[in-house]
Amino acid sequence: MSAVIRRIISTAKAPAAIGPYSQAVVVDRSVYVSGQLGMDPVSGQLVGGGVQAQTRQALVNMGEILRMAGCTYENVVKTTVLLADINDFSNVNEVYKQFFRSNFPARAAYQAAALPR
Repeated sequence: MSAVIRRIISTAKAPAAIGPYSQAVVVDRSVYVSGQLGMDPVSGQLVGGGVQAQTRQALVNMGEILRMAGCTYENVVKTTVLLADINDFSNVNEVYKQFFRSNFPARAAYQAAALPR
């Protein structure tokens, strides 16, 4: 069996990993992006302004990682959305559709008991 060739993606334009993981890993022609929070990449703190501002920042962060991997939002085929409060689902969708405008990726959304930071 041949070895899997992985390329680690890292950019200062998205928050640094806060644990032992990479921002993204490319294997063959697939990019695996780690979960993104609505964190400012410079301060490392969650942005103020509520769930929509944090959603926007998380998607901007994801976009910077995608760009570093040579991709755009149009290349995304699957996302997973974790919400602290499932009642924010419609607020997240309002922002989400500004980044994913057509040919939407498959998606799952869940309420999580706790999120980092």
